[in-house]
Amino acid sequence: MPISPFQVAIVGRPNVGKSALFNRLAGRRIAIVHDQPGVTRDRIAAPCSLTETPCELIDTGGICAVNDDGFSNAVTAEARIAMEASDLIVFVVDARAGINPIDEEVAQILRKSNPNVILVMNKADSADHDDTASDFARLGFGNGIPTSAEHGRGIDQLIEAIEEELDQLEEKTPAERDEPDLKDGLKIAVVGKPNAGKSSLINAILKDERTIVSDVAGTTRDSVDIPYVWGDERHNLIDTAGLRKRSTMEDSIEVFSAMRSERSIRRADICLLVVDLAAGVAAQDRKIARMIQEEKKPCLIIANKFDLYHPKGQRSARVEEAREHLRRELFFLDYAPFVCVSASKGQAIQHIFKTISRIRDNAQEVIGTGQLNRLLQDAFIKVPPPEHKRHRKRLKLFYATTAVNDRYQAIPVPEYVLFVNDKHLIVESYQGYLVNTIKEKHPTDGLPIPLSFRSRSKKDRFET
Repeated sequence: MPISPFQVAIVGRPNVGKSALFNRLAGRRIAIVHDQPGVTRDRIAAPCSLTETPCELIDTGGICAVNDDGFSNAVTAEARIAMEASDLIVFVVDARAGINPIDEEVAQILRKSNPNVILVMNKADSADHDDTASDFARLGFGNGIPTSAEHGRGIDQLIEAIEEELDQLEEKTPAERDEPDLKDGLKIAVVGKPNAGKSSLINAILKDERTIVSDVAGTTRDSVDIPYVWGDERHNLIDTAGLRKRSTMEDSIEVFSAMRSERSIRRADICLLVVDLAAGVAAQDRKIARMIQEEKKPCLIIANKFDLYHPKGQRSARVEEAREHLRRELFFLDYAPFVCVSASKGQAIQHIFKTISRIRDNAQEVIGTGQLNRLLQDAFIKVPPPEHKRHRKRLKLFYATTAVNDRYQAIPVPEYVLFVNDKHLIVESYQGYLVNTIKEKHPTDGLPIPLSFRSRSKKDRFET
């Protein structure tokens, strides 16, 4: 279900500046902009920040692209789906290059699919390029609006044209546009190594081929924000590019994609780590899991391709074997529950959001200060801290409290702050013991248990 009542698709042949225009209208850099044609493959959606009438922008891949990566037909199909589902089309051409045969082919497609089209002549950095308007008029959509998405030229005129079209649409179908009141949901990042099945999972959740699925690793390049309604909440699914080692990345576009994926983890409320269970957990899966752990993010492991994991065995035995494998290979992410699914076949997808809801419910039950202090004091008495080998001293606990960072409002992740005699005396194994004690007495499935130690001395306190 879309974020806004109206959808505005930005379409055109490759490399005419669709993504730059999308970013300009959205008010932030969402789509990757590069001189190489065919960078955008999936449909990317975001609310328009410049129009008074709420609308959702859809950036599409280049129509009729002739690329050597095997995605031409899929990209064109994605653009066609966006055109058919949209209320308004912004048809982008290159003012500097003039009319291209592909422009004429796109125009022909548009005339059959949608009557509401605004022609935009992008890359018109100066008035010198405005003279090409008469040439583009033969596409059948008027003289068009000369713009420069890079420099902001002509954007005000484009916004006025979009507002005018949306006003007319609003007058025609006001009753059909009524939507139930929805609460803001979660930002859910779907992350994993290339070809683990992230886009297939998104499509299975949406029951719609919203993102391109292919056996070629690295199909998704942008971090795609996709609205999704579950229950009475409007969630935001973030389909990210697969993360590979920097040394194996083929070009700058893939590096930018990886950076976007890492940023998506940081801004997400919860991460879905998609693992190819049939292939087993690999080194790159562990690296991504470490990123999630270091960012202290709630997490749910999606054990994908379960249909190919010992397919002849009994389900209960296969699930138990999957549990042992995931806990052994991702031991540092042991707080994350897992769900065994087959995204390509749509199996067990319904368990994902049920588990997310359980994780969020668990997060609301924060340990009180009194209970936390009693729990930790008992832990210190039961198993005293070992003597530090270098400092020849033992850790002493004075007081503990719970703090919730403002960054984690949707799913609160409490941080347990322990005031001790000297934070340098903490031993990693003993810290693990304290974490396990908290987890045992206060189970918080899906949530990390970060501990922060603060020394009694003022000098060390300032360092924390």
